Amino acid sequence: MEPTHNREREAREYLEKYKIMELLNLLTSALLFYRPENPREYLINTLERMRIAQLTGVSFPFFMNTTNIVAMFEMIDSSSRGIISSAQYKEALKALGLYKGDDDLKDDGCGITLEKFKEEV
Repeated sequence: MEPTHNREREAREYLEKYKIMELLNLLTSALLFYRPENPREYLINTLERMRIAQLTGVSFPFFMNTTNIVAMFEMIDSSSRGIISSAQYKEALKALGLYKGDDDLKDDGCGITLEKFKEEV
């Protein structure tokens, strides 16, 4: 195996082991959601809060409240049917940094209601 392929594989394994991509997705989503005046300071503060939460065993407060979750659902459900598809749900979870590639999201054909969306997100 070529050294370049080895380095790429090692880099990919490192990113997966420490969930770096999930962290970056979460931070990016928070930046786009809050749009702070000083993004670097916001990121530093957020990482510090996450570190403290990890050290103390306390859950890190999630960025969204119920109002935000409802607004997100309504943006996805542009036709106001009260249901979004499993694919839309999966993309919303990815955007929020909540989707793990190994999550098995079953599509029962019924879609995701606002209530289920609020429970899951």
